[in-house]
Amino acid sequence: MSTADFAKALNKKLKADLVLTADQIVIPRRYTTGSVGLDAILGGGLPGNQWTEIIGKASAGKTATVLKMVAANQKEDPDFTTFWVAAEHFDTDQAKALGVDLSRVTVLRTQVMEVALESLVDALASKEFDCIVLDSYPALSPDEEVKKAMDEFTTAMGARLMNKFTRKAGVAGVRKADGSERPFVGIIINQWRDQIGGFSPMGVPQTTPGGKGKDYFYYCRIDITKGEWLTEKRPGLALPFKVGQVIRFNTVKNKSATPQQKTSVDFYFCGAPSLGFKRGDYDTLKELTDMAISLGVIERAGAYYRFAGQQWQGKEGLTEALRADTLLQMSMYRAIMESSGEESFQTMEV
Repeated sequence: MSTADFAKALNKKLKADLVLTADQIVIPRRYTTGSVGLDAILGGGLPGNQWTEIIGKASAGKTATVLKMVAANQKEDPDFTTFWVAAEHFDTDQAKALGVDLSRVTVLRTQVMEVALESLVDALASKEFDCIVLDSYPALSPDEEVKKAMDEFTTAMGARLMNKFTRKAGVAGVRKADGSERPFVGIIINQWRDQIGGFSPMGVPQTTPGGKGKDYFYYCRIDITKGEWLTEKRPGLALPFKVGQVIRFNTVKNKSATPQQKTSVDFYFCGAPSLGFKRGDYDTLKELTDMAISLGVIERAGAYYRFAGQQWQGKEGLTEALRADTLLQMSMYRAIMESSGEESFQTMEV
């Protein structure tokens, strides 16, 4: 029996076309995060038909990062839809400021873990959504725990439910290998916690709630930390006014590109008129410049920067040229993505 005959016979037995040669498998599309640097270190954006965990401490920028990702993909695709489980408050004002079209986001508000996780599976199985988000896992409580008294022991209940979710989501998220079915990107927001009883010479070791099984389930895990403040001088104020912060990214796990890669983006959580930024903006041009230089896309010769047959004196001259030329922005973004090892990506408007 040939391998082709074996595949045909097995598909007939399974009553589904599940067996095929590897070269027939269509690689799912990638989804931009809205950040040039984060797209690059991920290998071209978030991988389709997979789940990504966004981890960080309080006020690091986790939810803002996901909202920016939703907004960027909505801008690319007028049919891009999101199912968002809001275990924490869904701030519509903040979402709009970050560019999200609220009419294309379906929100479930619940803190009951069973309801939240089962609804994520249902949304996934429906194949009606491009993006599925849980914000956030630590805000959920198992129904049994809610019904118990404060002094009753309920350890590991959430981890058991999360492990069950990963198995059910794995089945519900299966899409045809030929790429004919609507792909998705799944995102779960989580937090770092001190590992009680653990020891590390580097200090108290960190872990994430939900058990260890989920760590194998995620295709990518992105650690987000808060960097320095971004400030602006304002009339009447002696001290600089805080208008934003640097959001730092680290791919602690990445099965589709090189892991343990780092980058950052300037995020403005309020308007900075003198700097030219609105509330919710990323400084994308700074990202483009920094990533292009670090990846060798831009050739540097002394005080001059060269790219695609053009030359500018000083970094400021390059930035001004980028600001005035959207075609140059797109060309540089494409070169960055190709240099990072991912050529099959969706075009991002910068």
